[in-house]
Amino acid sequence: MDKAPQNPSRNTAHTPAGDLRSRTGLSGGQVFRLAHRLSDSFNSVRIRLAKRWRFVPQTIAYQGYGSTTQVRVLGRVLMTQKPLPGSKAEAEAKKGHQNVRGWRAFTGVPLQFTDVEITIGDVVTHVRSDRGGVIDTEVDVRLSPGWHTAVLRAEGTEPVEAPIQVIAPDVKFGIVSDIDDTVMVTALPRPFLALWNTFVLSERARMATPGMAVLLDRLTIEYPDAPVIYLSTGPWNAAPTLARFLTRNMYPKGALLLTDWGLTQDRWFRSGQEHKHRNLERLSKEFPDMRWLLIGDNGQHDEAIYSGFASENPDKVAAIAIRQLSISESVFAGGHSEDGDHTTSKVPWIYSPDGAGMAKQLTMLGML
Repeated sequence: MDKAPQNPSRNTAHTPAGDLRSRTGLSGGQVFRLAHRLSDSFNSVRIRLAKRWRFVPQTIAYQGYGSTTQVRVLGRVLMTQKPLPGSKAEAEAKKGHQNVRGWRAFTGVPLQFTDVEITIGDVVTHVRSDRGGVIDTEVDVRLSPGWHTAVLRAEGTEPVEAPIQVIAPDVKFGIVSDIDDTVMVTALPRPFLALWNTFVLSERARMATPGMAVLLDRLTIEYPDAPVIYLSTGPWNAAPTLARFLTRNMYPKGALLLTDWGLTQDRWFRSGQEHKHRNLERLSKEFPDMRWLLIGDNGQHDEAIYSGFASENPDKVAAIAIRQLSISESVFAGGHSEDGDHTTSKVPWIYSPDGAGMAKQLTMLGML
């Protein structure tokens, strides 16, 4: 699903692909085809081991969104470990109280290129999962504004339901928010603690950014039909944990747009910046009359990404709100960008370390 643009370097001697080409004499295309075959073979071994360990196929559905004529459906197909019948884990899972630690989300094995049936009302569509088992597709269907349900089912799995928010044509305001260091505090001074927080602790131990849940709640009250999109460079493996975190901390419901680690057709690793830019462009085409409030932080590349999008689409950005990281957060984030000079920007920029400060400035702009 994620296809990074081809951007070959002039000097490939210092890249993994360049090193392999210099040693083997293979062309760039041959190197990637070989890498894909090796990756697929490794995944096939993981699937065989998963079956031996009695993992079972599972279709996972994520919240989608769309217009009255076309919706975006998101999901994933994996081999996962099934809780033992009658066990405490099964009872907790049925109640929705299962305290899943982060590392467990990374034990699932993606089922690549698997046929998935999607049913929305009387419309049935068949798609195939991508190399990471991800389903990210558009379905042409006529629906009324509001909430609808898509039913996803891969072969050998139970059907699962995905909520779909259909946006009315007259809705002109939407919200796009980053997650890490924006609505959830993840940056820590020591990398070891960050890894512990990611792979060991559950979402119960993660801390919400002060005032951000209140800010987003106020925005959804002010604009009740506005779509909320959580756009992050985090992996799809973390989607269940992130969804529970957002719910537990009373953030408004919204579609998660994450990415998948690993090979693309022409890159060794997926580009997080390209992922964000591509999805912003996609949203601008899906909702051509929508103006977006873009919320991010100054610890990664949000300012540059949002600035680039706003300069190309000033009529599609209502404002840009940047959370300023604390000193300790910026240390782990590798520093932070300086608050830029946006005096010539056609789009309002606001900066604050928390949601309360953002709310105050949005009120001054007449948006709250």
